[in-house]
Amino acid sequence: MSLIVQKFGGSSVANAERVQNVARIIAETYRAGNDVVVSVSAQGDTTDDLIEKAAEITQKPQKREMDMLLSAGEQMSAALLAMAVQELGCPAVSLLGWQAGFITSSNYGAARIKTIRTERLQVELGRKNIVICAGFQGICKYDDVTTIGRGGSDTSAVALAAALHADRCQIYTDVEGVFTADPRKVEGARKLNEITYDEMLELATLGAQVLHNRSVEMAKKYNVELEVLSSYTNRPGTIVKEATTMEKMLVRGVTKDSDTARISVIGVKDIPGVAFHIFSRLAAKKINVDIILQSIGRDNTKDISFTVSRANAEEACALLHGLDITAGLKIMCDTTVSKISVVGAGMESHPGTASTMFEALYAADINIQMIATSEIKISVLIDEAAADRAVAAVHRAFFPAE
Repeated sequence: MSLIVQKFGGSSVANAERVQNVARIIAETYRAGNDVVVSVSAQGDTTDDLIEKAAEITQKPQKREMDMLLSAGEQMSAALLAMAVQELGCPAVSLLGWQAGFITSSNYGAARIKTIRTERLQVELGRKNIVICAGFQGICKYDDVTTIGRGGSDTSAVALAAALHADRCQIYTDVEGVFTADPRKVEGARKLNEITYDEMLELATLGAQVLHNRSVEMAKKYNVELEVLSSYTNRPGTIVKEATTMEKMLVRGVTKDSDTARISVIGVKDIPGVAFHIFSRLAAKKINVDIILQSIGRDNTKDISFTVSRANAEEACALLHGLDITAGLKIMCDTTVSKISVVGAGMESHPGTASTMFEALYAADINIQMIATSEIKISVLIDEAAADRAVAAVHRAFFPAE
C-alpha cells in the first residue's frame, strides 16, 4: 500500500462534469489499495471572480480581508469534490488549510508555509478516509487565514507529500506532462518523459505554466519526486526528479514570459556604488530583478537597464525617481517586451547553444534587446509582438521536424 498525494488545478474541477471526472481518478487510486491525500484549487475562474467582487467594493482592499475572501474558492471545490467522491462509494472528508495543519507566515497574499501539523491528516487516513485539502491556504500565528500566492495549490501538494513522506506526488493539469514548448501554441512540441528539478525550476520561473516554481523548489529541497500528468487522459506523464537516467538533451524547453517590463536609467555617473544604490532600494521593497545590462560608459556616465515583472514596474520607477543619484536623469519603462528562454542541463557540455538560438532569431528577423545566461539557460528580451513567432523559430532550431 502506498500513500499518494494528488493535486488538481482549477481547470480540472471547473464544472460538475470535470469534478466527477476527478472524483473517478481519486476513487480508482484509492480502490487500488492506496491512501490518498488531495490538494485542490478553486474552480475555473473563481479566484478572478472573487477579486472582481472585491473591486466592486474597494480599489484598495486590505490584504488580510482578501485572504479571507480568496480562501473561499478552494473551500467550495474541496467540499464539492468530497461529495463527488462519496457519490462513488468511497469515504472522503474535506479539510480547509488550517484543519489540514498548514502553518504559515503572516505575509498575507504571499505567505510561506512554515510547517504542517499532520495529526488531523493521520487521524483521517487512519479512518481510511480520502483526505481532500483546500490548497493555496493556511493559518498564521494570529489565527488568521492566509493564502500562499497564485499557483499555491502545487506548493500545498508538495508540502503535503514532504510532511507525510508520501510515495508519490502527482500534479494533474490540462496537459499530458512537461513539453519542450507550450503544445497549445507551438506545433511539434514534444512531451518529456523525465526532467531534473533544476531544469523544471528554470522553465517554471521563465514562463512555463505547468508547475509553480515554489513547488519545484520545495520538491527539490525535500526530494519529492513529482509526476505531471493530464486529468483528461489516462497516459503516463513527465517525472520531475533529482537526476534523469536518459542522456542529457541539449535543450529541454523553450519558454515565453510576457510578464516583463524593461526599465532603463540613462546617463548615471560612472562611479562606484551606483548599482548598489539602485538595486538595494528595489530589494528593500522586495522587487525581484532579472536581466541586468550596463553599458561600458561614455563621457563619465553609463546606462543601466534591467527587467522586473510588469506588476512591479510602476513602483520600481517611482523608487528610482526618489534616488539622489538619478535626480534629473531619464528613466524609461517599456512594458511591450517579452522574455524568450531556452533551458537545458546539456548546455554545460555543448558549445554553440547561444549561436543556434541567435541564428534562429536572426533568420526570423527578430531583434534582441538584452541577453542573460546561466549554466543551463539563455534568455533574451525581444519585442512582445514577435514573441510567439520567436518561440516557434527557436523551437524549430532545436527540435526540427522528424
